[in-house]
Order: sequence, then C-alpha cells, then structure tokens
Amino acid sequence: MNENICAISTALGVGAISIVRSSGPDVIKIVKKIFQGEDLESVNTHTLNYGFIVDKDEKIDEVLVSVMRAPNTFTREDVVEINCHGGITTTNRVLELLLMNGCRLAEPGEFSKKAFLNGRIDLIEAEGINDLILSESEEARKYAINRVEGNLSKLIIDQRDILLGLSAELEVNFDFPEEMDNPEVTHNNLHSELTKIKDNLNDLLKHSKEGQIIKNGIDVAIVGKPNVGKSSILNHLLDQNKAIVTDIAGTTRDIVEGSITLNGIKINLIDTAGIRDTEDIVEKIGVDKSKEILSQADLAIYVLNNNEDIDDDESAFLKSLNTVQKIVFINKDDLDSKIDTKKLETSNIVYGNTITHNGLNSLKEKIIEMFNLNEIKSKNYNFLSNAREIALVRTALESIENALKSVEDEMPLEMISVDIKKAYDDLGEIIGATYKDELLDELFSKFCLGK
Repeated sequence: MNENICAISTALGVGAISIVRSSGPDVIKIVKKIFQGEDLESVNTHTLNYGFIVDKDEKIDEVLVSVMRAPNTFTREDVVEINCHGGITTTNRVLELLLMNGCRLAEPGEFSKKAFLNGRIDLIEAEGINDLILSESEEARKYAINRVEGNLSKLIIDQRDILLGLSAELEVNFDFPEEMDNPEVTHNNLHSELTKIKDNLNDLLKHSKEGQIIKNGIDVAIVGKPNVGKSSILNHLLDQNKAIVTDIAGTTRDIVEGSITLNGIKINLIDTAGIRDTEDIVEKIGVDKSKEILSQADLAIYVLNNNEDIDDDESAFLKSLNTVQKIVFINKDDLDSKIDTKKLETSNIVYGNTITHNGLNSLKEKIIEMFNLNEIKSKNYNFLSNAREIALVRTALESIENALKSVEDEMPLEMISVDIKKAYDDLGEIIGATYKDELLDELFSKFCLGK
C-alpha cells in the first residue's frame, strides 16, 4: 500500500491525448523530478499545471499535469496524472521516466484495488467501475453507473444493519436477562424482521437473471441443417455481409459472430455450421463447435425450410433443445409449406424469408417478448449479475431461513443468533466488509491496466 505505482490509463495508440497515472505517497516528488514548470510540491491540490516532461536536458513532451492530494482522490493517496500528446512512443517514454525515478508498473486494476483497501469504494462499486468501462449497451451503462453510485451497496448494507441490530438485541437478552430495561426480543418480533429480509433477498435473486442479461447481453445461436438460410438471417439482422452465403451445403464451417442492440440490450448473434453427419474433417469440427455453442447459449433460433418436411434428424434435434429457450424460424415462407407445426413442440414460431426480409422484425419482437426486455428497461437497476454475489446471497438466505425455522420452533435465542450472524457475514462478503486476499487478486485482475 505504500508503493508508488504508475500506468498508462488510456488506450495505447495514436490519439490526441494520453494519460499516464501515478498514485502513492511520493508520486508528487517523483513527477517533479521529470517536470519542467511550476514546483509541483507547492501547487494547490486538484490543479492543472502546464510545462514539459524532460529527461535531463531533453524535452520529451509538452504536457498538463494534474496534481491531486490525499485523501480527496480516487485512491485516497496522492495522485498525479500526466496529460501528454497521444502516441505510442511519447506515452511509453513518459511511463519509462516514471519507472526510472521511483514508481513501479501497476498491476491490472491496482488503482481500484487501492481505492477499495483505503475505504474509498466497496467491492460492488469496484465491480461497477469495471462494468462501466466494459459496457456495450445503454442498459449496461445504466446498470453499471447504478453500482458505482452505491445504490445496490446501500440495499445490502440496509439488510446488514437490521441483522446487526437483531444480533445486538439478542446478545443483550441472553447475556443480561436480569436487566429490566433491556428491550425484550420476542419470537414474533424476530419472525417479522427476518421475513422482511428473506423477501428482500429473494427479490434480489429473482431478478438476478435480468442483471446478467443487462450486463452480458443475450447469446443467440442460429442453428439448423446446412443451406436453410442461417447465414443470411445473421447478415440481415446485422445489416452487413459478415457470413459467406452460397448454395453449397456446408459453406459455414466456423463460428461467425456479430451483435445488435434491442431495447438497449446487447444481442450476441452466433451463426453456426450446419448440423449434419459428415465425413469432412473440417466440417465435422464446425458441427462439434456448433453443438458446444448451443449448449452455452441463452436462446436458439432453429431455422427450417418452409418447403421441406421435418425429417427424423430435425425432430430429434428439436427435442434435444428442450433445455434451451428456442424460436423456430420457418424460412422461405413465400413457398408452399410442407411443415407440420405440431412436430415443432413450441409456440415460438416465426415465418419469414431472407429475400424480402419478411419476418425478421417479428423475430426481433419475439426475442424482446421472451426475455421481457420492455420490463427490464422500466425497473430499477439493483440487480445481482455475477456468480460470486448470487452465491453469497443464496448462502445468506439459507441462514435466514434456518433462523426463521428456529424462531417458528421457539428454539433458544442463542441458536437463532448463530444463523443471524452467519447471514450478516455472508452479506458482508458481497461488499467486501470481509474478504480473502485471493478474492481481491482474482477480482481486480480482470480490470484493465491503469484503472
């Protein structure tokens, strides 16, 4: 925590401006060594200072240097940011001078890690920062800024405060039962408060899928036999010729991907190789990849030819999709239909064709309807979205349910207190009130360098 770290905080490449960030107890002195201009140790905090970065007598770049003194900074340490001209050579040279004069290169996410360890942000807010950087849709941005603002953290903290109050009252009652002025904790009172917490945690879990959709988008695999129009559907939905389209069966042999946005939610479209038995080694690899993608997808769009009857292989494959949400897109609806829709085992059927683009808007509307994308937009953004948070809420909920069972059975208060403390600790892990070093290393390693 006492080390001086530095990193390039902007994307490395050609641009108007690059920012080289440093944080630590001595960074103002370090930057002063390579800065020609105002005395940085004397300037006011949170000021921009014009001058040059120099290496002995050589001017490296004309810059603006931001000086921000602790504790009113992101890391709650002294922070100096050098705003230099964009470009790989110039930016790297400035970074090199900082490394030569007392800084070390920051690890990915280390600035945010310092902010967490110094109490500036909690783990939910830290993950929100990374989500904000990586957001690829408007809804993902709104979700991330909600976490950064601490709204989800407050919800978790409120539940912990109630549990802490209950735990304190229980401690007093069974440690000092003779004290007449102690508030009596009754089983009815405990049941009422614990039920409220249970309902709130259940509500968080109920909407966790929506949080994952907002954050990660929806993975949609376009599947079917060769030459049913999968690649054409992908191209028309993306409004670009991304996948090669020919009349030759088995043209698509590798995964082709692209994304669109529906109601502010990212839709990841994946065109797969036509699924069939084949002796072609390369095509077989593509078919195996298609099946793997399908097993991980949130939605399968199964494409059929309107003028061909459903064969046994297609019927068997459709049955195998029962574990995945699916839409059947019946292509070439301008031709006479030979499909018995009773064999499809789903009501999510869309007719269309890729010549006139008929039905493609209906396909989008069906996706919106199946994933309730209209409702997601109108709700608040206090969603859980990662496995760590969801697992901890489930564990806390289990402790609350155990406590409620003990209350209903009128078990001793000491036993009830154990489960209440367990739930309190589990919720604390979500915001980082308690943590393991391995967790921090894993979490912040996913951040970009310089953040």
